[in-house]
Amino acid sequence: MPTYDYLCRDCGTSYDVFHKVREVVEDVVCPSCHSPNHQRLLSAPNVSMGSQSEAEIPTCSAGGGCCGGSCDVN
Repeated sequence: MPTYDYLCRDCGTSYDVFHKVREVVEDVVCPSCHSPNHQRLLSAPNVSMGSQSEAEIPTCSAGGGCCGGSCDVN
């Protein structure tokens, strides 16, 4: 089942909901204040790196995090 991110328009809480694509969105309520007044957020899909161990995943040669495409990882 896909995960959808929502933002409660009443209390500002953001939360994830696991549901089927054709499930009724009106049934979604905020877990904090129980309000049905929400906005579905655009979110990136969760991508798995397969069965690679952490040691096998390439890292940026510049050190630290990714450097925006200037290394050989991208």
